[in-house]
Amino acid sequence: QVQLVESGGGLVQPGGSVRLSCAASGSIFSVNAMGWYRQAPGKQRELVATITKSGSTGYADSVKGRFTISRDNAKNMVYLQMNSLKPEDTDGYYCNAKTTFFDSWGQGTQVTVSS
Repeated sequence: QVQLVESGGGLVQPGGSVRLSCAASGSIFSVNAMGWYRQAPGKQRELVATITKSGSTGYADSVKGRFTISRDNAKNMVYLQMNSLKPEDTDGYYCNAKTTFFDSWGQGTQVTVSS
């Protein structure tokens, strides 16, 4: 099992920045990849960014150049740096850990981009 706890969300102005954090615990040795997803009420959850065990990263086209996923293995943390935020980035953001057999999810943290 992998337990994930997200933090760092809140209200931010358009064009502003925020950094989301995901703290992982449990069977983290079994994790093959980590990711950030987002979901608005009534809409499908979508992939935002991923980072593999080897450190390779990938991003949704809508966030390329604005968001950066990173990892601190010593602290068992994954981060999502979000810059140049737009109102359409308003969503619940969820941390994901993927193993060979199952996915683990955090409880989510809300990011609201509004003036």
